[in-house]
Amino acid sequence: MRRCTDAPDLTHTAMIFDLTTAQLGGFLLAALLITLAPGPDNLGVLSLGVSRGRRAGIGFGLGCALGCFTHTLWATLGISAILAASATAFTLLKLAGAAYLCWLGWQALKSSGAKFQPAAAQVADTTAFAVYLRRGFIANAINPKVALFFLAFLPQFVTAASPHAIGQSALLGLVFALQTTLVFGLLGYFAGMIGGWLQRRASFGRRLDQATGVLFIGLGLRLAAESR
Repeated sequence: MRRCTDAPDLTHTAMIFDLTTAQLGGFLLAALLITLAPGPDNLGVLSLGVSRGRRAGIGFGLGCALGCFTHTLWATLGISAILAASATAFTLLKLAGAAYLCWLGWQALKSSGAKFQPAAAQVADTTAFAVYLRRGFIANAINPKVALFFLAFLPQFVTAASPHAIGQSALLGLVFALQTTLVFGLLGYFAGMIGGWLQRRASFGRRLDQATGVLFIGLGLRLAAESR
C-alpha cells in the first residue's frame, strides 16, 4: 500500500528540467518586474480599464497575456532548432541576446518613464468581452519586438548542456505567460484605483524603468562573464 508520505516532492518536480525552485523563483521575480515596467501593453490595459470599464481592461489584458503563449512557442521552437544545429550556435544566440538586453537596459535607464494618460471620463461600452480579448491577443502576438525579446530573454536562463534545455525553455515561457495573465488581469480589474495612484506618483514609472534597466544590463553582463 502506498503511504501518505509518498506524496510528490515539488522540489524534485522542479528539477525534472534541471531547474531548482530557487532558479524558478529568480526567473519569476525578473518576469514580474518586466511585466510591471510601463509599456504599451500594461498602459493600454489601464487606459481601457479606466475609460471603458473592467470588462474592457481585463479582456485586453488577458488577450495580451495569451499572446505571450505564442511567443513562448516560437521561442522554444527557435531554441530547439539552434540547439539541434550546434552548441556554438546556441552560445552565439545567448551572446546576441545578452547584447540586446544590455541595449534595452540602457534605453530604460535613459527613459524619463512612460506616463499614464487616462481618458477624461468613462463612457458606456457594450462591446463584448471577446472583442477586447481578441484585440489584446492580436496586438501582442504580431508585435515583432515582443518576439525578439522572448528569443533574447529566455535563453539567458536555459542551460544548453542540459538534456532538458527545450523543456526548460517551455517551462520558463509558461511561467512568464501565466504571471502576465495574473498581473494584467489585476491591472484591468483595479484600473481606476491604479490609474489614480500612478497619476499622483509621476516618478514611479521612471523608477520601474531604472530597475528594469539594471536587471537587463545585469543579465547581459552575467552571461558575458560566464562565457569567458
